[in-house]
Amino acid sequence: MRVLFFGSSRFSVPPLQSIHSLVSFVVTKRAKPKGRGYVVGDSDVAQFARSLELPLFELDSFKDPVAHDIAALRPDLLVVVSFGLIIPKWFLDAPAIGSINVHPSLLPKYRGPAPIQWAVRNGESETGISIIRMSERMDAGDILYQERFCIEESENAERLSERLSQRTAVLLPGFLGEIEQGGLPEGRAQKEEDATYTPMISREMGLINWAAGASEIVRQVRALVGWPTAYTYIDGKLLKVFAADFGHRTEEAEPGRVLEVLPGGLLIATPGGSVLLRDVQMENRKRMNGAEFARGYRGILGKKLGL
Repeated sequence: MRVLFFGSSRFSVPPLQSIHSLVSFVVTKRAKPKGRGYVVGDSDVAQFARSLELPLFELDSFKDPVAHDIAALRPDLLVVVSFGLIIPKWFLDAPAIGSINVHPSLLPKYRGPAPIQWAVRNGESETGISIIRMSERMDAGDILYQERFCIEESENAERLSERLSQRTAVLLPGFLGEIEQGGLPEGRAQKEEDATYTPMISREMGLINWAAGASEIVRQVRALVGWPTAYTYIDGKLLKVFAADFGHRTEEAEPGRVLEVLPGGLLIATPGGSVLLRDVQMENRKRMNGAEFARGYRGILGKKLGL
């Protein structure tokens, strides 16, 4: 069975590694220039594919002439895991057996590009992995397999993504083996009335509103830890927050006010509670523990964070 694998992010690498012996070609989204020097680097998938010497194609869009060259390879099965581009119907129809997609949510809930981040941001207690038959509509195809996952207490989006990716890597070899023997399973249609959609994550979503309350802020930090990272300002300078927890103080104080420096971090007031900043990074400085940062910042007690 000739498998064509589509993936771009770090989430895609363990699944690709688990089935690489079946993969004839890898397709990834072309990386964009980044950093001050606008350097173009390989995606995580591109790096791994090159390390295994797998034939690799990079796409900007399906308007690229190379997209038709890839379809002309006539693979048996298309496997898509966190690719990042909408795949048109003419391409989905190219594989002899069909096209499947692994989506890290309990579809039809959390369709779209950021299901893991939004599950954490919204305080969900569970999520899952759905393998679907691909259709023209985003994440709307028949469900071929689904598995539920508990979201662990205090788990951030990066950790949850890693767990779901590793589980996908365990599931895929056996699932593809069944497809090779008997074709795609029957599947079941998604209930459209239950569908929800996740918007793209933007940098602006990282700005902390200290008036939002402790629960909302802690979930925001955990959801956006990879990108854009939750952030605030101190004395007009950007302060990124990589880890936060609920604080012990609940007295009323102005939201964003620095209440206390503890061994575990920096305690900040919010309505009806407080937030402990455990891991932070101020612009042009290294990432560090919140308490370590506070010790090096004279007069921090009583300061107000935010714009």
